[in-house]
Amino acid sequence: MTTVLIADDQPLQRFGFRMLLESQDDLTVLGEASNGGEAVRMAAELHPDVVLMDIRMPGMDGIEATRRVVASGDRTRVLILTTFDLDEYAHAGLRAGASGFLIKDAQPEELLSGIRSVATGDAVVAPSLTRRLLDAYAHHLPSGSGTAVLAPEVDPRLSSLTEREREILTVIGQGWTNTEIAGRLHLAESTVKTHVGRILAKTGSRDRIQAVILAYDAGLVKPS
Repeated sequence: MTTVLIADDQPLQRFGFRMLLESQDDLTVLGEASNGGEAVRMAAELHPDVVLMDIRMPGMDGIEATRRVVASGDRTRVLILTTFDLDEYAHAGLRAGASGFLIKDAQPEELLSGIRSVATGDAVVAPSLTRRLLDAYAHHLPSGSGTAVLAPEVDPRLSSLTEREREILTVIGQGWTNTEIAGRLHLAESTVKTHVGRILAKTGSRDRIQAVILAYDAGLVKPS
């Protein structure tokens, strides 16, 4: 059973999410929060598998709430919700540690699949779409974000990676799927999955999306 906390300032939106989630045998809603502060408090109390996090909420917004939930070190993962005209906030949410994001008008099956994917540690956003998002906003990062791009040869986060792992991290950042990596590098897909798991563990990346961000931060991939 995957447990979910819904954080959204619109009561009808929360009601709709709850109705959808509770129609599934493998999903259960632990609670609802109407702002970021409530989301952080309830996540600490209830320890949900996933927080379905709206970005624009009164008081503490979803980005800061995401940052605090992730910083707590709990197992809870955050799935950001955004609208088409707020992609820059989705980017900031990923920077804050969210495990993915979905557009608010996604189909019900997309939302359900996204929650299940995040709960198991997978990325929600297709790698190619992730790259387009990062490309679009890599030059618009908020000042004071604390993120400095280092040359790959000096970035300490890459020091423990083997040459092959660094190669695979680079193509992950370029938007390649595991199947594409296996085909182009002449590896078994199971071998690629093993490499990806080791890369996440060695670099402290929570999931594939965070690995993509690392590839950009470390200078392995340049915005197009």
